[in-house]
Amino acid sequence: MSRTTDVVPQDTPQGKNQLRVGRLVKAHGLKGGLKLELYTDNPERRFVTGAEFTLQVPEASPWHGKTITVREYRVMNGNPVAFFDDVDDRTAAEGLVRAILWIDQDVDETEDDAWFDHQLVGLDVVRDGAVVGRVQRIEHFPAQDLLIVKSGEREIMVPFVSAIVPTVDVAAGRVIVTPPPGLFEELPDADDDSAAAEEPLAAEDSPAAE
Repeated sequence: MSRTTDVVPQDTPQGKNQLRVGRLVKAHGLKGGLKLELYTDNPERRFVTGAEFTLQVPEASPWHGKTITVREYRVMNGNPVAFFDDVDDRTAAEGLVRAILWIDQDVDETEDDAWFDHQLVGLDVVRDGAVVGRVQRIEHFPAQDLLIVKSGEREIMVPFVSAIVPTVDVAAGRVIVTPPPGLFEELPDADDDSAAAEEPLAAEDSPAAE
């Protein structure tokens, strides 16, 4: 299961602490509605009428450098859908698909399960009680964030999802990981296993010739 809140970058273009709260994934209906992928545990609080978001869009987009204001938020057929000022039809909505929504965030108001980059960088990465690396940096992508972990001479990309990073303990200086096999270690080749299984028996173990 992915975390619904995530890392809060401090080096945003606006130079403010901001929290990524959603992504616009698809136009909905003919009146400018947009389906949301939520990155917040409190959409009803974040997407109230009048809430203003900074848009992360390509530089070529006419929305680049602009903000957007919520007109209405609904859950329709189980999907979160938002309507915004100046987005009045499907064509306008389609121009915002894939945009990421950011909101100014005070440090004292950061949601549970949300951290600033600087809080995570340098934390020990612990697996089964042993330190296996250290967080070097965080990479932000639309679908999820990645912890870039230095482990020996390697940099390992660890998806920042609760199934793999169930515990973040900033006070203790560590994150606990439960990675799938092969993320931190080399797995034996299936061919090697097959070859081992097919090795001839030693002479003393071989059936006696009749």
